[in-house]
Amino acid sequence: MGQAQDMINDDPLRWLEDVTGETALDWVTEHNTGALDALSGRAGFAELRDRLREVLDSDDRIPFVTRRGEYLYNFWQDAAKPRGLWRRTTLAEYRNAQPDWEVLLDIDELAEAEDENWVWQGASVLRPGGYRLALVQLSRGGADASVVREFDLDAKGFVEGGFALPEAKSDVGWIDADTIYVGTDFGEGSLTTSGYPRLAKQWRRGTPLSEAETVFEGKPEDVGVGAFRDPTEGYERDFVVRHVEFYRTELYLRAVGGELQRVAVPEDAIVDIHRDWLLIKLRSRWEVDGVTYPVGALLVAGFDAFLAGARELTVLFEPDPHTSLSYHALTRDHLILNLLHDVRSELVVLTPSGGQWQRADLPGVPEYANTDIALTDSYDSNEYMLLSSGFTQPGTLRYGHIDGDAETLKQAPAFFDPTGLSVRQFFATSADGTAVPYFVVGPQDSLAGPTLLTGYGGFEVSLTPSYSGVIGRGWLARGGTYVVANLRGGGEYGPQWHMGAVKENRHLVYEDFAAVAADLVKRGITTQERLGIEGGSNGGLLMGVMLTRYPELFGASSSRCRCSTCSTTTSCWPERPGWPSTVTRVSLCSGSSSSRSPRTTMCRPVSLTRRC
Repeated sequence: MGQAQDMINDDPLRWLEDVTGETALDWVTEHNTGALDALSGRAGFAELRDRLREVLDSDDRIPFVTRRGEYLYNFWQDAAKPRGLWRRTTLAEYRNAQPDWEVLLDIDELAEAEDENWVWQGASVLRPGGYRLALVQLSRGGADASVVREFDLDAKGFVEGGFALPEAKSDVGWIDADTIYVGTDFGEGSLTTSGYPRLAKQWRRGTPLSEAETVFEGKPEDVGVGAFRDPTEGYERDFVVRHVEFYRTELYLRAVGGELQRVAVPEDAIVDIHRDWLLIKLRSRWEVDGVTYPVGALLVAGFDAFLAGARELTVLFEPDPHTSLSYHALTRDHLILNLLHDVRSELVVLTPSGGQWQRADLPGVPEYANTDIALTDSYDSNEYMLLSSGFTQPGTLRYGHIDGDAETLKQAPAFFDPTGLSVRQFFATSADGTAVPYFVVGPQDSLAGPTLLTGYGGFEVSLTPSYSGVIGRGWLARGGTYVVANLRGGGEYGPQWHMGAVKENRHLVYEDFAAVAADLVKRGITTQERLGIEGGSNGGLLMGVMLTRYPELFGASSSRCRCSTCSTTTSCWPERPGWPSTVTRVSLCSGSSSSRSPRTTMCRPVSLTRRC
């Protein structure tokens, strides 16, 4: 240990550890300049850049909406309004190719008028009273902290003397027209060590914030706390939530007098309450009255009966080796399950009837595509919107009602010709024998061609088929093959797929990715020299590990990760045995904040260390 520490201390490149230091940033700039000059000087670069910019600047995209009463709400950004417009329209207008939108708030005009770098952070709209009042959150330059200002949707302006909070990491929500729940920086000791609210309070209109009544107090080491009201007519309830850790939460029902009653479900479960349904999605095994419910199961109970002590649980979904529950959505009378069967979408509708739950498939889900539930109305109707897209299929937005027909509302534009391209799915065998699925998109008859492989493997995020005009124009249309690996650590097969590759088992993610790379070569889809890998954020960290541990498998590597730095360690060296002579060693060599663009640079192979 002492010898290793001496080697680190003697490392001549240790100055790279000072990621915000002038010397390190000058070094990054120098290498960025060299890389950009080399890449941009190639034939065809300008033409390709312009074609990709057409995709990124296109305004011909689907404006996704949220239902609030009679209106559909949308936040829109384009070249003319880069900060964005908060706007609304009716369903009848939305059916048109160019709907007539009613603009509620123009963030560009507001920023200019107030000389502020405002960035939209969302709005909480009060349901009782017809969605007239909103608590709008705006940040300066996209920072985590935001200001809160009350907004009148009918008057299309901020309420003079209304609810307002200065810049902070705040959590706000309506109780009624004159009362809100608020968590913010109330002063010393009011934030957790993570920087989020430790106190949840009830604040009445016309009173100073200092007089707000404390509803709940968390611990300093908690992630944060909050309170909210469910405004469903006939089922109005108030709740307090304590986020103990990232995957651990406590939920309490708040009585009229302020008393709290714990909803006694596992801390790592995902809980949803709809009218009299208590929905519980398990992230760990749960034994209740001698019955053990598996990881990934979805259970339902009567909410009031459960709080009274009854434990009559009905299993709505139980995973199998090939199928997991991605998420669910609620309409007024139905429950829609979005399932993944070997990373392919399946939608199921569950309906309570006579003490049982009836099951029916929601039709129209295309193969090798991903279908997401884009909208439901849990208050007033059984409407839904579905967005389907695939690697070669642009997004299609359909609208319907449960037990009724669906219509196509919107169709995203196609940015490349898919003729001659195929989508296939294979399974690689990882080092411990686990079957790891991956998708291959490219020319059906192409052998040993240029191939780009990507992966993520973290935070229970599933990499499902999706349409990318950039990948299509920049890679597929030029003869390349694109591969998406569904690694452990993600959510493709439920919580176990994720939890099985964390902490001491994190190496399984790297072994999965290496197995996919080797399988591509074994099948003749590509060769080591023509295989490139890329990833961003958590996937960028993955690329750093692959770059240093498995360099012999790839011909190029690109890492995009703000939370990475070049760490000089004893395991890194300039000419590592096994490095292909044609390798492009690309790595992020500087951390970056939200106000600084990520830097990508050509550099020597180094290990990427997470520092966030």
